Amino acid sequence: MLKVLIPSILLFASSLAYGQVKEGLNIDLSTLKKESWTEQELSNAKMITDFVQNLMNNHNFEYIIKHYNNSAYVQHNRNLPDKVTGLVDFLKEFVEDYPEYGYDVKHIYVDGDHVIFHSHVTLHKEDRGNDLKGMNIIDTWRIEEGKIVEHWDSIQALDLSMRIYALVNGGNIANSNGVF
Repeated sequence: MLKVLIPSILLFASSLAYGQVKEGLNIDLSTLKKESWTEQELSNAKMITDFVQNLMNNHNFEYIIKHYNNSAYVQHNRNLPDKVTGLVDFLKEFVEDYPEYGYDVKHIYVDGDHVIFHSHVTLHKEDRGNDLKGMNIIDTWRIEEGKIVEHWDSIQALDLSMRIYALVNGGNIANSNGVF
């Protein structure tokens, strides 16, 4: 009996552990899209959703380089370098320290070639859904000829640890593009 019970328990425990590691945030565009969007605006929203899902939630950096490293990508967040490769290099290091980092997209707005995400960003899985933890971020991307060419963001730290993090890391200027 123990020969059957012990392997069954181990198999069950390992499947639980695997499920917890694989559990992540998924952006559900079907619930966030607006009926008023044009076909082009929906296409732009799909592109940014794919970009953010793979970059921020799946941390699939090879996919991002393969599919989105074809534009100038001007970065207006003064702490990040220009180009998709600069963003990927930054995030590769960042997720080494915060592997559970993720974007929980709450709202998506599209106006022509501009796509705006309003998101709750957390560093730790246990903070997801707790609007007293993490960051409130509004990202805006501009798309030109089917390519992501520009990015702006506004970040609000929601708790003391994130405010301290922003204070410590906020002075490193990585580009000269200006915030507007």
